[in-house]
Amino acid sequence: MNERETLKINGLGHLEIGGADAVDLAKKFGTPLYVFDEAHIRNMMRVYKKTIDEEYDGNGLVLYASKAFSCKAIYAIANEESVGVDVVSGGEFYTALSAGFPADKIYMHGNNKLLRELEFAVDNGIGNIVVDSYSEADVLDELAGKRGIKQNVLIRTNPGVEAHTHAFVQTARTDSKFGFSINDGAAEEMTKHILSKKNLVLKGYHCHIGSQIFEKQSFVLAAEKVMDFIAKMKKSSGFEATELNIGGGFGVWYTDEDPKLKLSDYADYLKALIGAVKSKAKEHKLNNPYLLIEPGRSIVGEAGITLYTVGAIKDIPGIKKYVAIDGGMFDNPRYALYQSKYTVLLADRANEKNTERVTIAGKCCESGDVIAVDVPLPEAKTGNILAVLTTGAYNYSMASNYNRNFIPAAVLVKDGKAEYIVKPQTYEDIVRNDVLPERFKK
Repeated sequence: MNERETLKINGLGHLEIGGADAVDLAKKFGTPLYVFDEAHIRNMMRVYKKTIDEEYDGNGLVLYASKAFSCKAIYAIANEESVGVDVVSGGEFYTALSAGFPADKIYMHGNNKLLRELEFAVDNGIGNIVVDSYSEADVLDELAGKRGIKQNVLIRTNPGVEAHTHAFVQTARTDSKFGFSINDGAAEEMTKHILSKKNLVLKGYHCHIGSQIFEKQSFVLAAEKVMDFIAKMKKSSGFEATELNIGGGFGVWYTDEDPKLKLSDYADYLKALIGAVKSKAKEHKLNNPYLLIEPGRSIVGEAGITLYTVGAIKDIPGIKKYVAIDGGMFDNPRYALYQSKYTVLLADRANEKNTERVTIAGKCCESGDVIAVDVPLPEAKTGNILAVLTTGAYNYSMASNYNRNFIPAAVLVKDGKAEYIVKPQTYEDIVRNDVLPERFKK
């Protein structure tokens, strides 16, 4: 287990998160249950903000990447920690606004933003929109013009840097659906197009090279390439970008195949990136651009665990042993999508030695519904509480009601006390939007 101060095994041999016994949490709130450690979330936000303050004279902003985990409480925390957020849909934007988050500290992404999303964003004073197509620029210019405003925008660029990451979450390749390549003239042409718009204010450029990245050099190289491009644009068109958004992608620990990073390691990532930006600005005689980063997974990933209750156990001699849980791919689809690996333990027997290797199976009517394959555990019994670690990112946010199962509730833990931040669903919630036409009613 990747132990930290707020995730440990207590004297009862139980898993403890944020000072709360996981077994007690399961009894009080039921399972499946998403559990989030508030202290860890805040510590991650603070280390990024502090590094920008100290290494870059505060000339930048941390943007929490909403897609990792979006609910009102996370935006309230971000607001208290003086960080911004990025959103990728009208729904995320609405959720942030409903939590009282200031619109001018929100950046909107998306390769195919819908008209209603752009209208909603502009009407509510969004801080910046990251443009990802010519048609979007044209529509946005028209919307801003009709409202008599000037909309700040960035252009999403593709620097051609391939990070060491899973192919399905890699977004910076030349054939990506995201961004304009800086290597083939596409980003330059898009720059000219935006600059020709009367109602758009081009602030600079954005890039995002992938996810779950541990190599500092990936971020450094991306920053260098975009800074070189900024210098090129200044020379060719007279436009000097005042903002550079380098995206996110900082990796987290899922299993012992991953590095176990400390807060200082994340600061070092950002220091290396900042150093590259400053060096290139000096080389090209540019002003240091306002720097934005978009960490999401690294802020909430390790802050979250999911608790389940063990149900049926099926041992197929010589082949495989299945340990079934009361959750499944409806609350964590990442193994089905990416074959993602997780660390699993029995929360109520957390200090016992592992004696076998098992597959954790979900309850869905789907043969591919598994959470983890060939993971070590003590011999599990029906009724044990099973914990899957590092599920704070892309679990709740990707959850569904597949098979009409409930999306689990989520609780936030601080100083040993837990409270709901996403309440439990009911059967009434499942059918809430169903409509039975009159002709079927008797």
